[in-house]
Amino acid sequence: MVIVVVETELMGKSIVTGAAGFIGSHLVETLLEKGDRVIGIDHFNDYYDPTLKRANIAPAQGHPNFQLIEADIEGLDWKQLLVDVDVVYHQAAQAGVRASWGEGFQLYTERNINATQIILEAAKHIPSLKRFVYASSSSVYGDAETLPTTEALCPKPVSPYGITKLAAEQLCRLYYQNFGVPTVSLRYFTVYGPRQRADMAFHLFFKATLEGKPIRIYGDGRQTRDFTFVKDVVAANLAAAVAPAAPGEVFNIGGGSRVALIDVIDTIERITEIPVQREYFENARGDARHTAADVSKAANLIGYAPQVSLESGLTQEWQWIQSLYR
Repeated sequence: MVIVVVETELMGKSIVTGAAGFIGSHLVETLLEKGDRVIGIDHFNDYYDPTLKRANIAPAQGHPNFQLIEADIEGLDWKQLLVDVDVVYHQAAQAGVRASWGEGFQLYTERNINATQIILEAAKHIPSLKRFVYASSSSVYGDAETLPTTEALCPKPVSPYGITKLAAEQLCRLYYQNFGVPTVSLRYFTVYGPRQRADMAFHLFFKATLEGKPIRIYGDGRQTRDFTFVKDVVAANLAAAVAPAAPGEVFNIGGGSRVALIDVIDTIERITEIPVQREYFENARGDARHTAADVSKAANLIGYAPQVSLESGLTQEWQWIQSLYR
């Protein structure tokens, strides 16, 4: 059976930066499933193995409504790219808290701040743009004074990475206030799930368990996080793109529960049915002790409600890890 895709005026057109990354590839997949035309942009830099990123985006590349542009954001003609685009989902960033210290910081300023400003500067000339959704981070809060944390709390990043994410978030606010660019910033809380980056904790934990190696724990393991499944993050992006009250706002996007790291490791042991070895190290610089998202604002204004429990999400990630390494 031949399926013919006919473009209509009702079909949306989106740009996803960081399209081959962990979150970006899931977002591309979902947008295509709902019938959008999608331009994916990715630099395929070597922060982690580009082979994994190419595998992430491979299923989309055969889709008639998808175009992949392999390029650095700073080298593109954004005014031309944004013509007829309804929504920009700006997921691209130089990720990683621990790697943001020292000489590597220049990459963070270029890829997190400069790149965002370049897109926003072009977007101010595109009055038809309906939404610019920016992927921010709970790292902007640092060691939050109150838990769960609301968006009203003054951000106090404890890492260079967090500083760059906050700076880009402030640029979004400025371009909304001064030029009417319909920006929305989503502060993600510890996202996990299939396609998670190779340097992220759960990916490392599952891989070590599969290989019979000890899990590396920084600190006492009692630090807590609000873990958010990737599909819930995708749903938040789609909601932010259409909710009338979203432009100009910042929203926490969390998973709905705060869990200690040692409890997560117990859950991993139960899911994998493999005894987990633990190896403890000193606290890592720039890691917040606790995070917990108050998502009531996102619930009220964009209808966000996390759907995936931690155990269910970890089970899905474990299945993916096995397919990747076995």
